[in-house]
Amino acid sequence: MSGWLYFVCPVEFNNDSNRFQVDCEPLELFQLQDYTLPSTTVRLYPFQIHSIALSSFASIIGPFGGFFASGFKRAFKIKNFANTIPGHGGIMDRFDCQYLMATFVNVYIASFIRGPDPSKVIQQLLALRIDQQLHIFNSLKAHLTEKGFLPALEDVMA
Repeated sequence: MSGWLYFVCPVEFNNDSNRFQVDCEPLELFQLQDYTLPSTTVRLYPFQIHSIALSSFASIIGPFGGFFASGFKRAFKIKNFANTIPGHGGIMDRFDCQYLMATFVNVYIASFIRGPDPSKVIQQLLALRIDQQLHIFNSLKAHLTEKGFLPALEDVMA
């Protein structure tokens, strides 16, 4: 389905044509890439690899969320989180394995899928004291000068 832009790009409403339109360059996550294995090369979308990791965790480790929730309830001497569904506990009892899975998905996305966000870095830098900001500025300036992206100070003065 990643071959269709409709499934990988945001849909926007165009007021001029009075229609919804899909127009974007798909992220690398949705572009075919070659992966070399010891005996062959495979063409896959990167999101397929992430899907394998998430589904493996869900099927192997996810059910232990139920055991964790049961242990949690026993530690507090609670039989059910509620009595909404007679004989089955509450709504929360139906989702006990989802707690573990939701935590894993959040950590996985933050660690392996979502890239660094420069606006968050700037926000963190602005929260620092002025002397800390100047230290980071000077370190970054020295690094960029060393890499040749900024002219050296003596080149500017000449």
